Amino acid sequence: MGNRPFFPSSVCIVLLLLVMVAVPPRCWPSSSEVRLSKGQTVYVPAYSNVFSGPKNRPFRLAATLSIRNPDLAAAFRVTAIDYYDTSGKLVRRHLGKPLVVAPLASTYVHVPESDASGGFGASFIVRWDAEKVINAPVIECVMIGATSGQGISFISPGREIRE
Repeated sequence: MGNRPFFPSSVCIVLLLLVMVAVPPRCWPSSSEVRLSKGQTVYVPAYSNVFSGPKNRPFRLAATLSIRNPDLAAAFRVTAIDYYDTSGKLVRRHLGKPLVVAPLASTYVHVPESDASGGFGASFIVRWDAEKVINAPVIECVMIGATSGQGISFISPGREIRE
């Protein structure tokens, strides 16, 4: 192994837990916060690749936009799911007509690993509305990639940019 230090996965997990404990809970997003709304425009970062290694080679990722309805009683309507590239140019519209998401239901859009059209700074803009004030949807993007025995996955939460 030469002179390189070896860190077993258990050591890495312990280090991660120590960092999580060191960060005050007030810095973490509140999962108990109830967000009510009648409609929003939501910005969701998406990554079709990240850069890795000493040569900063792109590591391609699949991206799955997830739109979930946490409301127990009311549906909402998704009116737009638009995908933009790193320069802010519209790549494609994923919704031809409004889509109703029933209580506790979900929908998704998948961008395959082979589609690098969005680039590192890709994003989705999701617009939704409801007939009455409801629990706001959970909108996030899950990125995952696996190449040559290496894998990466992470979640990018949506952010309300317009009520």
